Amino acid sequence: MTSGELSGRVAVITGGGRGIGESVARALARAGAAVIVAARTETEIDALAAELSALEHNAWAVPCDVTDPAGVQRLAEEATRLAGGSGVGILVNNAGVAHSAPVARTELEDWNRMLAVNATGTFLCTRAFLPGMVEGGWGRVVNVASVAGLTGARYIAAYAASKHAVIGLTRCAAAEVADQGVTVNAVCPGYVDTPMTTESLQRISEKTGMSAEEALEMIVVHTPQRRLIEPGEVAHSVLSLCGEGARGINGQSIVIDGGDLLS
Repeated sequence: MTSGELSGRVAVITGGGRGIGESVARALARAGAAVIVAARTETEIDALAAELSALEHNAWAVPCDVTDPAGVQRLAEEATRLAGGSGVGILVNNAGVAHSAPVARTELEDWNRMLAVNATGTFLCTRAFLPGMVEGGWGRVVNVASVAGLTGARYIAAYAASKHAVIGLTRCAAAEVADQGVTVNAVCPGYVDTPMTTESLQRISEKTGMSAEEALEMIVVHTPQRRLIEPGEVAHSVLSLCGEGARGINGQSIVIDGGDLLS
């Protein structure tokens, strides 16, 4: 993508205060887009928006719980107001949570929480912003899914089910808007070096007595590159899907896992 290619575009990034969302916001801003970062933790998004603004990027923070339909509607209205005549052209559905437990010990509350944040939150935001993109004849929706949305593994039934739902939504929405200048794609990272992964490692340590280093080794030893994916690597893929050169990529699930699904 050329520098400034997204100049004049307005992007909304959910879960935008840290981890992948923060890296995506920075990447889109560097490419010229005005960015609206949304999350429940206001201190994080306020700090990021202030930092980007200080670097002479157009950036705003809008608090939002993506599981709340009224909250998502308020986000859409405020983002549309901030975007002015250009409208919101890019939506990155990044807000997400993780959970691990055997199926037999997965509580209904945890199951419902995974679906509410990861799947329903993605649906609500897509539903809120997609019509404006169609009306404007241009748009990019990028859903942050997971390799867990393409395969299965022990102890992640609720999380994997929610990410499978995101992949299904991506494909269906992409089919609906394919001829209207809008694309809908997903990126599917493996384990990423984010606060969410750190929290997962802490839970493993608490349940098994392993150190955090041992828990990390247990994860990466089975990956071809023997490492966690960096948030910036995911942001790079998201950014590439937002440019004009990606208009022929639609309904796809881009895997970013160092080749793990090949092993």
